[in-house]
Amino acid sequence: MKSLNAIIKKIVIASFAVLMIFNFQSTVAQDENEPITLYQYRRAEPGKLNELIERETKYWSKVAQKGIDDGRVLFWALLVKVGGIDLENSPDVLMIDTYSDIDNLEGIYDVSAIFPDVPMEDMETGDLYTPTSTIVLLNQSWRQKEGVNPVEDFKYLEMVYHNATAPAALITAEEELWAPFIKSAMDNGKVKQTGWGNAIILSPTGDEIKYNTISYDIYPSLKEALNPTWAEDIEFPDMTRIGEVEPNRRSTAVYQIVQALSAN
Repeated sequence: MKSLNAIIKKIVIASFAVLMIFNFQSTVAQDENEPITLYQYRRAEPGKLNELIERETKYWSKVAQKGIDDGRVLFWALLVKVGGIDLENSPDVLMIDTYSDIDNLEGIYDVSAIFPDVPMEDMETGDLYTPTSTIVLLNQSWRQKEGVNPVEDFKYLEMVYHNATAPAALITAEEELWAPFIKSAMDNGKVKQTGWGNAIILSPTGDEIKYNTISYDIYPSLKEALNPTWAEDIEFPDMTRIGEVEPNRRSTAVYQIVQALSAN
């Protein structure tokens, strides 16, 4: 595993500077102790994807679980992209980590403490992929279907990248309009979707970054992730407020959820 700590140190100061600015400009309430999430996009080396998945699930997921047990990690997930364009040069793996205190990660990835008898070269993943980008996010909303079983019902995820003119306003509109609608639709069998959430991008930002918030839709099958089935009598909410702050076209990508661990 390439040193995620090194990556974090390079971006953490910038991300919290962005967070401070965002707090002054945003209408979305924030807490200084909010957990921070990192998305690390990776491109597996040719022929190494299966080995990367095996090592992450066999060894590094146990490191993440130890972090969860200690209260330092709140969420960890390994996702593999389905399809895409320019496949030879595009990231095909997404690692997600949510930390309770991003300034306190010392020793959190000490895999040798959990597997003292396994040679590091058998667990290391650094030679199996190239990191293509890392973004820092602040999670906002989360809704899931009543009675859902994450192991059985969270199989695929559609990631939606939004380029909003007013990110905070989009997050607020989604919370007030889309969140109650999708929750009701999931609970009442109007759609086979099993979860929905969103987050705001803290870092990086700028004209070269083509999105500033994300949302994600979770499904029990690839077919539903690619082409969701809605009930014929579904009544969608008025999306005018969302359209006003999101005039730009969205980008999407579908991922298989290989493994996910959560403190909840």
